[in-house]
Amino acid sequence: MSAPSFSCSVKTDYLAEQSDPARGVYAYAYTIVISNSGDVPAQLIGRHWLISDAAGHTEEVRGLGVVGHQPLLRPGERFEYTSWTRLATPHGRMRGTFFCITEDAHWFEAPIPAFELGQAHALH
Repeated sequence: MSAPSFSCSVKTDYLAEQSDPARGVYAYAYTIVISNSGDVPAQLIGRHWLISDAAGHTEEVRGLGVVGHQPLLRPGERFEYTSWTRLATPHGRMRGTFFCITEDAHWFEAPIPAFELGQAHALH
């Protein structure tokens, strides 16, 4: 039996030019690489994010696609995109889920492992 599977990797960057620490605004870019590690073609339909700052505030974000796309990935193909978020604290974390569907209409979820948001020099 065929098994759908997407895997995700993440890279983050602090956006100093979009941040204003004096006003409690810290901006971060995150680049996601989604790979079809399964053996059937599947499409990313939607996303669900939990974005938490160091003060314990969590924002929930749901929506269709990613950066205006709903990529169809064949086995071995990948899709990369960059987006961004703002926090009220210098550190935080994100985790989420991609909602996907195979070409023959079987739904599955692709978890996005939690990742840290923080300024590189401030993480030591």
